[in-house]
Amino acid sequence: GVGEATIPPIRNFNQLLGIDEADFVRTTRATYKLGIAFENWTRTAHAYFHPFGVYGSSLGATHTHQYWRKLRALGDTTPIEAYSLCTAAALSGKFAPQHPDPRSVLATLTSAFHFDAAAYAQYLRTYAERLGVKRIEGVVRTVVLHSESGDIRALAFDGGAEIEADFFIDCSGFRSRLLGEALGVPFVDWSHWLPCDSAIAAPRASEPAGIRPYTRSIAHGAGWQWRIPLQHRMGAGCVYASAAMSDEEAAYTWVADHAAPASDQPAPRTIRFKAGVRRTPWAKNCIAIGLAAGFLEPLESTSIHLIQTGLTKLLDFFPSRDVADAERDEYNRLSQAEYEAIRDFIILHYKANEREDTAFWRDRAAMPVPDTLAQRIALFRASGRVPPRPYDLFTPTSWTAVCLGQNIEPAGWDPLVEAHPLEAVRSRMDQAKHLIAEAAAALPRHDEYLCRAGLMA
Repeated sequence: GVGEATIPPIRNFNQLLGIDEADFVRTTRATYKLGIAFENWTRTAHAYFHPFGVYGSSLGATHTHQYWRKLRALGDTTPIEAYSLCTAAALSGKFAPQHPDPRSVLATLTSAFHFDAAAYAQYLRTYAERLGVKRIEGVVRTVVLHSESGDIRALAFDGGAEIEADFFIDCSGFRSRLLGEALGVPFVDWSHWLPCDSAIAAPRASEPAGIRPYTRSIAHGAGWQWRIPLQHRMGAGCVYASAAMSDEEAAYTWVADHAAPASDQPAPRTIRFKAGVRRTPWAKNCIAIGLAAGFLEPLESTSIHLIQTGLTKLLDFFPSRDVADAERDEYNRLSQAEYEAIRDFIILHYKANEREDTAFWRDRAAMPVPDTLAQRIALFRASGRVPPRPYDLFTPTSWTAVCLGQNIEPAGWDPLVEAHPLEAVRSRMDQAKHLIAEAAAALPRHDEYLCRAGLMA
């Protein structure tokens, strides 16, 4: 119900599997996504856009936003959004595929997808079975462990059947039936930073104005709502902290802000969750993938991505019958780094707010944050720097968009900017701004592109 928006690495995953994009888009009723619009996060009645792609055309010494920051200090009022083609295209309802020539401004049109998550799951299942995967359906009654090693030996099903294997993947969701329950790997709770623990979700009818090529994230008094446009409907829901908002209040908030459901759509349902991770997603002869390994609220559309990176890391460290400690330890180290980097980025949205209307937002602004995030905020506030860190999913564009969007304004800029004469900087930035505006104006509307390309189901 919430896994309907994605981020650009899904393209790499689909290509790894050899999936035909046109067939995938039609089958899953997909639309394209150029970024996320955040409304009411910094303060009420305020909005900013987190684009994919990059900002502008750098002069080479450092990132575009550093040149923008210097011009800003000299009185230029151009918003940073003017240097992002993804932003300009998205907010005007336009779309085109990324151009393969890196010299073209259209090469910055990086995109992901919105799709029907159930249809995507069925698509992958059919694809896997066609390649020879054997599927056995049943209810697991007991997880059987080896008496000496403590490894998982078999799954015992209702009816008496047992399935033995050398290695197991736990994809049992929040319950973590194998890794958490059977092997006893503890859960590390991050809800003191990310207290939202509930969501109401249900599809809604499409907006009459057309299919937006972006996700909307709209903050309310104790959390946020999502709106994800598909070809045939709108994915919608309300995330909230149950300690700050009752289920009844959340339902009222959700219903008040959404159009009536289509006649064939189900009623809203409530989902419970807790932010955090299993201490080690690989223990003994079992790897947990997806919710069984951990959960971070879908604010930046990372849930499906974490499933896919869990699988690709499994391929990187695929074990023999004798699991090597070094392989297991490295998998766990990389997974921990990835989850923590995404965690910090999501916490940033809550920490950097100026809302005074509810205790929920005042508490988020006042809360201590992980040292890794505090250092990032301090670096950006000082000079707009976004240093690369290993296994960080989010690019300098992403950190810049959210920091600037939530009013973390750098005091200075990278001194490498001074390597270029001021007039050369002004000229290059003006050229980039006008090129982006012209390119966005020439693009087809998102709906029009889907129809013209034969992608509408």
